[in-house]
Amino acid sequence: MSLLADALVATGPVAEHRDAMARYGWLVGGRWDLDITWFGDDGTRQVSGWMVADWVLDGRAIQDVWHAEGLFHGTTLRVYDPAVDAWHIQWTEPQLGLQLHQLGRADADGIVQDGTLPDGSAIRWSFRDIGPDSFRWRDERSTDGHTWALKQEYLARRG
Repeated sequence: MSLLADALVATGPVAEHRDAMARYGWLVGGRWDLDITWFGDDGTRQVSGWMVADWVLDGRAIQDVWHAEGLFHGTTLRVYDPAVDAWHIQWTEPQLGLQLHQLGRADADGIVQDGTLPDGSAIRWSFRDIGPDSFRWRDERSTDGHTWALKQEYLARRG
């Protein structure tokens, strides 16, 4: 490993917030294979992809890398904030020049992450149907904060 990887990657979650860190901790460990459906203005597109995640920053955060063939290759940094009992989330996709900030929390169906796109519209990313070897991820967007349109859906399974 490189010096950066040695300094970045941790062996597990920080002990003082172990229970809260489990909210996203199930992502860590191995590769996730993705079946991606992209709902664009020009029609539906299906591609394959993958995701990997690990504990970072002394176990106080989780970083993951998402890759969709022909669409994007980006990274998420998820940092737990005990003051608000939520996760600060930063998504970066350098090729598209996209950086998004979200706040992630548990809800009745899994995890929901809320934020705003650069154009001011609302974005909601959610993890649903979370199991030991699979999950469903959804990207929804809204211009009014009440009506949501599905833009992407990923079906993930451990590779």
